[in-house]
Amino acid sequence: MTETAPLSDLSWTRGYTDPAWIRRFTTSGREISPSRRVWRGAGHPRDLPGRSTSSGPGTHELDTVPLELNGRAAVTLPDLFAAAQTDAFLVLHRGSVVYERYLDGIEGHTPHFNASAAKSYIGLVAAVLAHQGHLDRTLQTSFYVPELAGTAFGEARIEDLLHMGTQVSYGGRRFDKAIEAQRFFAVLSPRLRPFDYNGPTTIREHLLTARAAGAPGTEFCYENGNVEALAEVLRRVTGTSISALLGELLWSRIGAEEDAYYVLDGDGIEAASGGFSATARDVARLGEMLRCGGAVGDKQVVPEPVATSIVSGVRDGYAHRVRLPGAPLTSPATLSYHDLWWIPNDVHGSYMASGIHGQRLFVSPGLDLVVVHFGSQVISSAVPAVPFVPAFLQIGAHLHSEAQAATR
Repeated sequence: MTETAPLSDLSWTRGYTDPAWIRRFTTSGREISPSRRVWRGAGHPRDLPGRSTSSGPGTHELDTVPLELNGRAAVTLPDLFAAAQTDAFLVLHRGSVVYERYLDGIEGHTPHFNASAAKSYIGLVAAVLAHQGHLDRTLQTSFYVPELAGTAFGEARIEDLLHMGTQVSYGGRRFDKAIEAQRFFAVLSPRLRPFDYNGPTTIREHLLTARAAGAPGTEFCYENGNVEALAEVLRRVTGTSISALLGELLWSRIGAEEDAYYVLDGDGIEAASGGFSATARDVARLGEMLRCGGAVGDKQVVPEPVATSIVSGVRDGYAHRVRLPGAPLTSPATLSYHDLWWIPNDVHGSYMASGIHGQRLFVSPGLDLVVVHFGSQVISSAVPAVPFVPAFLQIGAHLHSEAQAATR
């Protein structure tokens, strides 16, 4: 059998080995692809108390806190920023900004690709619609999207899509996560296609080439098509676009400062699995709403049972045990994956949205903590993964300890 070519051997993906190119890609989506805005609504932005200036170190000196990560010598946040080609980093503790930093020309008002962190937002919307009775998680996808009958996604249940529970082969190829991710980018943008590309040119065409390589609901396989199929279900259920739906249910209700946006394929369909861009401050507002049980002040944005089920659902329902994103195959499965969210299974009830090149929204209700990280890190076996999750937890523990000491 012919082995799949290494990603580094594909000339049309080599831009992903250059942090400057990645940064241009993650901050210029509207310039290189058609896009559709996610409206922030007509209200005033919700204040983030304690906000620092975009160039300052933040209102709390976290830069000097020693972080002991995975048995390594203590490091600091600036060390991690350099290792991860960090673009933006924002920390909320008990609803106040205690740290905010932007690097390499990024500013507070700059929308940044969330990449696969956006999958979690789709999972949240789906969970809200299911809670409201508009979506039945037990039905097959083809019930809502008949065109997908006979495909890997059409024969899977909504529940399977929400947990990356399909096993899929595209066009008869052996599945390779990295290669399929790059092929998905080629579906979206003519500029990212190799010279002799003759594959699907829209997301819907791409989904139609998917065939089951195993029974749904039996294994975890992280694949964009699950989210794109789920997004198509949401369009059919609501009769509206993903941009309008996310705007109506979330973005216009969290007090966002800026419109967000999705990049579109050739049919004008949103790339729901990773084509979403927003500012760090607005993503932090989304995280703070979830930390507060789905509420913004006295307004319930997301039903509280939906917000709390992100973690409680791991215990009570369908969830997969998985490795940290980017971790070696020999590493233990320390996370759970539920409703398109990563669950560290810590004592603080934390959960995370995570995307390629270092995009993260980390919410830890037990530590009163929300962290947003945007990056442009090269993805390569030669570039070690930066252990941000342990860093987030140590930062939260430090802030929690200081807050307790201040009340004595």
